[in-house]
Amino acid sequence: MFALFGSYVLEEGLGHVYSGSIIDVLARAGVGEHAVRSTLTRMVNRGLLQRQRQGRRMYFGLTAQTEEILVDGKRRLWQTGAVNEEWDGTWTLLGFSLPESWQRQRHDLRSRLTWSGFGALYSGLWIAPGDVDVSTLVSELGLAAHVKIFHASADEATDIGLMIRDTWDLGSIGARYADFDKRWAGWPGTGSDDPLGVRLRVISEWLDTIRTDPRLPAGHLPPDWPARSAQETFHRIAQQTETRAHRMAAELLETTPVQVS
Repeated sequence: MFALFGSYVLEEGLGHVYSGSIIDVLARAGVGEHAVRSTLTRMVNRGLLQRQRQGRRMYFGLTAQTEEILVDGKRRLWQTGAVNEEWDGTWTLLGFSLPESWQRQRHDLRSRLTWSGFGALYSGLWIAPGDVDVSTLVSELGLAAHVKIFHASADEATDIGLMIRDTWDLGSIGARYADFDKRWAGWPGTGSDDPLGVRLRVISEWLDTIRTDPRLPAGHLPPDWPARSAQETFHRIAQQTETRAHRMAAELLETTPVQVS
């Protein structure tokens, strides 16, 4: 759903999109109607989509929160890259102490930190390579009074490679890239597949692959780190399907302008 709204609703500046056309488009990616309808409902309930009825038809549009999520996802997809060769030796440290009863807040913070590239050095101390601006994230969660943020570099006595291996599960992260590359590297791009369905699937799977990748310094990773090959595969397929997929989406998605009250 995020791949669809990010690629063809936000990107094209569309208004609200008819639910029936969303179902038709996602069917090309192998998603069933029931799953689409239940996901749309959950996203509305979570404030990620807004609903607009016109007669017997229901249309769905982006909220400000979702626009921010999609803009960040766009940056991760097309600009940041999965291989970090520009690391300047600095780290962002975030320490937090939350009341024991704040399980939801703790879960939300950890999830957002993971997406932002952090790993748990210790239970209440998380680190990420480079200068990461997480002040907005902390404020949005209402946790500014419970969080301390620092920017620093490691002392010479610190074995950075060992610290990375202790903080992040490199085997699991690398396996996700290897699995993605294995699934998609053989895609022929001959035109026999549905370009819109392929593009939605490959973007969704790539987002899921990079979701838990903190973009660790390339110099401290194994020489055969699979992220580079997987990223090349992703960009190749995305480029080969882009023009035809956008044309199909424009034909299939039924929209209505946002009504300003």
